[in-house]
Amino acid sequence: MNRFLTILKSCKNIAEITFLLMVLANIWVFSITNGKTYSRISKIPPREIALVLGTSPKMRSGISNPYFVARMDAAALLYHHGKIKKILVSGEKSKGYDETEAMKNYLIFQEGVPENIIMQDTEGFNTRRSINNCKNSFKKSNVIIVSQGFHNLRALFYARNIQMNALAFDARDVYKNESFYRNQFREFLARVSAVVYYITGVEVK
Repeated sequence: MNRFLTILKSCKNIAEITFLLMVLANIWVFSITNGKTYSRISKIPPREIALVLGTSPKMRSGISNPYFVARMDAAALLYHHGKIKKILVSGEKSKGYDETEAMKNYLIFQEGVPENIIMQDTEGFNTRRSINNCKNSFKKSNVIIVSQGFHNLRALFYARNIQMNALAFDARDVYKNESFYRNQFREFLARVSAVVYYITGVEVK
């Protein structure tokens, strides 16, 4: 019985230490990105290009994805207010599915953005890849990252750690309880993964 209690106590201690390390990882991400995110168009300094992070244009029900629409609105706002000169849309392209084409078409036909300023990164399969592609494939470091605020922190963490001159502009969030809390929890874990990758070079799925 005593041995069982000892093992139980050890497991509890390991769980507490693990959770503490996860919290510290999130604090590190917040500290690196502090003062680099903006929600008001009048406050954000200009940059050369906006990097718009991809998401599905449609929900499973077939209706427009509000996260997608909000990101396109935010990117167009930056352009129309003269904060950026070009837009790089980054997302997944696979058979019968192309996030970047949907992003480009929405910006052109719904937001009035000129086609000739839009570039497409069809290999933005995750946030880190989108950031790396922006710098290494498109040779752009002077950027404003566009996504929802909870996502922008991790994207900025990746960008600042590879010496990009990056800021972030927060697209309108979606505050339905089921999506808001799910996204916050997933992003809490994803920030831990980003810190682990930075320290070890190992990507945690």
